[in-house]
Formats: sequence, C-alpha cells, structure tokens
Amino acid sequence: MNWYEKLNQYFPIEEMKSKEHMELLLDEKSDIYHKDEGKHHVLMYVELPDFVFIDYLFVSKDARGQGLGHKLIEKLKAKGKPIILEVEPVDYEDTDTEKRLRFYTREGFEHASSIGYRRRSLATNEVNEMEILFWSPTEESEETIYENMKKTYNEIHTYKDSELYGKSYQPASEVLTLDTEPAAPKPEMVKNESSDTPRESASE
Repeated sequence: MNWYEKLNQYFPIEEMKSKEHMELLLDEKSDIYHKDEGKHHVLMYVELPDFVFIDYLFVSKDARGQGLGHKLIEKLKAKGKPIILEVEPVDYEDTDTEKRLRFYTREGFEHASSIGYRRRSLATNEVNEMEILFWSPTEESEETIYENMKKTYNEIHTYKDSELYGKSYQPASEVLTLDTEPAAPKPEMVKNESSDTPRESASE
C-alpha cells in the first residue's frame, strides 16, 4: 500500500486532497511542501519561514503506543517555529476524535478558540467544520495563527483547485473567521498518557 492509499483509507473523503493535488504540491511546491514517510507513518507538512503546518499525520495501528507520533511531532518542534494543524471537533460517539485531541493536548497544542473554519467540500458538497490547534515556542497570538492559516489555505489547500477539481473552493475570507471578542473558556481537555493516536485532520 503506497503513502496515498494509507492516507485515503484513514481520512474521510471530505478531508482528503486528491492524489494529483498532493503530487502537484510535492512537485511544484517542493521547497515548502514535504512528505516524511516510513514503514508505519506518513507525515505531510508545509514549512514556511515563520511556521509549520501539518497537513496529514498518519501512524499505523501496528506502531501506536510506541511513541512514534510523539517523535514525529518532536522532529517538527525542533525547527523552532509555531506548528499549526486542523482537527475534527470531538464527537463523543467517535472515540478516535477524542483520542486525537488528547494526543495533541499532551504534545502541548492549544485550541485557537477565536478562529472559525468552515469549508464546503468539493467531494461531498457538505460544509466541513474544523478546529485549529497550534503549538508555539513563543507567545504567538491567535491573530498571527489566523494569518498563517489564510496563507496555508491560499497557497496549499486551494492550489490550482479549478484545474484539479473542475471548480474552485470558497475564498479564504468566507472559510476562515477571527472572533476578536473574548470567548468563554472551553472545558479542560482530558489528558490520557496511554493514548498515542495521531491521525491529524486534513484539509478537505
């Protein structure tokens, strides 16, 4: 099974880029779009001068609980830049979503509560809502995370979309919102040291 098949079997269709899209990014944006692949993992990420964006992170069931997800995150943290990712909101009927959130919480990621992200999937025509998580070695503002998310959306998620999919995604101004009013604090995310389930939610 190749790297794309692994991702495609694991991530919902509304979160997946097409294989052509990802290969085009690896080819035409090879200076910023990268693939880190091993026997038990696939990590797709963007590295720009001032931040890293995790597009997809998959760890096979055979390797879970062995700290592989932690090692991959530590490798990115060593770059010394803020790390941003999209994750599905917790669905308590889907334990994987809760485990993923616990994993990223344990790795020191915070929820950017002021950033809203709702995009209509070209594959299903359904509106897909995601949450933005981030880790930063400095006191990064959510306004900066928001601007970096817009950059990722424009440069990566919608790259040549009409050419690849026959239609275009919504503009970033419709998909990403920033609430400047103080939000009510969310319930504390539960930490579980035994959970190592880093399926990272992606774009579509």
